Amino acid sequence: MDYQVRVARITDVDRMVAILDGSGALGAGPGAAADQLRQLVSLPQASVLVVESHRRIIGAGVLSLRPSAAAGANVGVVDAVGADEGSDAAGVADVLLTELLRSARNKGCRTVEAALPADPRLLATWTRHGFRDAGPRMTCVIAI
Repeated sequence: MDYQVRVARITDVDRMVAILDGSGALGAGPGAAADQLRQLVSLPQASVLVVESHRRIIGAGVLSLRPSAAAGANVGVVDAVGADEGSDAAGVADVLLTELLRSARNKGCRTVEAALPADPRLLATWTRHGFRDAGPRMTCVIAI
């Protein structure tokens, strides 16, 4: 399948919320998530991406940065990754993780953290990208 990843626009937020909510990636609920995504789209300390197929948004991912004295640099946090129901969830997650990790590297992160995927079948995809179990979260050490 041919996927195109791009930076999200404010007009994409409603579609992103629908995808992330359907994927089980939203903990705060759709209303709060929409407000937060609208803010994150324009912030330099976040990367909000969408995946398109045939000009239709079928996936979304969010990376935010937090400073860490222990890491000596910013730590990237994958807040959400989700795919539209009926799409290839592993394929969408694969392209999103590739771009989110690239963004983290470009922003100077040495480590990226994430919650375990909502769909346990996607664990292999995350592991292929270097994420390892670290207690309640997963971590991925990236080279700068």
